[in-house]
Amino acid sequence: MTVKRRPGRRPGSVDTRGEILAAARTVFAEKGFDKATVRGIAREAKVDPALVHHYFDTKEGMFAEAMQLPINPEEVVPALLEGPRDELGERLVRLLLTLTSKEEARQPVIALLRSAMTNEAALAMLREFITNALLFRVADGLGVPHLRIEAAFSQMFGLVMARYVLQLEPLATADDEELVALIAPTIQRYLTG
Repeated sequence: MTVKRRPGRRPGSVDTRGEILAAARTVFAEKGFDKATVRGIAREAKVDPALVHHYFDTKEGMFAEAMQLPINPEEVVPALLEGPRDELGERLVRLLLTLTSKEEARQPVIALLRSAMTNEAALAMLREFITNALLFRVADGLGVPHLRIEAAFSQMFGLVMARYVLQLEPLATADDEELVALIAPTIQRYLTG
């Protein structure tokens, strides 16, 4: 006689959420962001895809958490799109400076950036996530060409690299408000012409 296992929680004190995140890291690393699927992650974690959806609303949110990124597109994109369009450059720069201000939040981002510089798979995964989960969603929400949002991102990427990786002075220790005043108008120009 075969005993059929009931769906739902697995027996024992298993960290199912943690196992899903570990499986997600593996699948994202192997397949990249675009080709990774919830079904594939569930298969790697040996759970039902519905259980993955129980713990994570979206693939983007799961990626952000699996990679320990301080940003979840499901929260950030709507926040960026809300509010006056002529203040979007300021919102973007403030968000970037807020997200990178704490070392514990910044470390995974810097580690992923460094990995992307030397590892083609990490580069592809990061590129797919940044463009498809963040930049293009903001651009499409604003009706802005993708080239413009990528140009704005290049400025912000440069800021992170110069401030936290190269630690150029006085940029590395400049006051956030000074940087917002300096950089936001340029970002705004990319987005509104």
